[in-house]
Amino acid sequence: MRISAPVRAAAQRLTLPTLVFAAGMLTVLGKADILLIDRLRGVVADAAAPVLQLLAEPMAGAAGIVDKVTDIVAVYRQNELLRVENRRLLQWQEVALRLAAENKSLRDLEKLVPDKAVSILAARVIADSGGAYLRNVLVNAGARDGVARGQAALTGEGLVGRIAEVGQRTARVLLLTDLNSHIPVTIERTGQRALLDGDNSDRPRLVFLEPKAAVVAGDRILTSGSGGAFPPGLPVGVALAATNGVSRVEPYAELSRLEMVRIVDYGMTGVLPQNAVPPSRPPRPAKPRVADVQQ
Repeated sequence: MRISAPVRAAAQRLTLPTLVFAAGMLTVLGKADILLIDRLRGVVADAAAPVLQLLAEPMAGAAGIVDKVTDIVAVYRQNELLRVENRRLLQWQEVALRLAAENKSLRDLEKLVPDKAVSILAARVIADSGGAYLRNVLVNAGARDGVARGQAALTGEGLVGRIAEVGQRTARVLLLTDLNSHIPVTIERTGQRALLDGDNSDRPRLVFLEPKAAVVAGDRILTSGSGGAFPPGLPVGVALAATNGVSRVEPYAELSRLEMVRIVDYGMTGVLPQNAVPPSRPPRPAKPRVADVQQ
């Protein structure tokens, strides 16, 4: 049965006065008969108790779930902060380890103090061209820093090689083991002279030994100073036991793991030939220049 619009409007107008009247009557009854109101309150409470009890458990469970969700959100945020902090600490740790390694390399360079050096410069190895045909490294110092071809490259252990190519900001060091490296050396124990000849292996050979020269495993090999390339007495390496009549030398410097080198200018006049480092690809034929023709 549908209620007409006038009846519905009248009911809406009477709802508020009716509720006010009922509240007033309850107030009057509460003042007039307190025992009656208490009994009514008890009856209502008894009737509502089962319903409230049924609702209490889900509400308690919901409250527990809300607390757990809040805890999970807090733990998640804390984990995110810890991840950010952990990444930051790892970055600082990497920087600290890199600085520690650099400091160690610099301290190692101080082990060998070059005598009669005109200038000394520490440089970092930024590229390694090690391979089957080349044994050289690139350092971050060049002509603007005073680096020139022919200067010696050393570590704290001994001789590494010499400067073969020079740019404005970089230079290339020809290592002892390179095929184009030929260094006059002497056997410290006997004073016999020889040539340390690189062959792109990890241990260069001793060649042009005197017929009666006896190389014993463990003999210290030093530069002889011949040829005007290096001063005498620079430590090079240790002789190994001869194999098939070939004597080889274990360099003092760890050439495969160079990080820092010391570039030393001894003021020597000996220089490398222009073709000391083979080009990576065949050069194009060059047209004769005026300066070449005049020479």
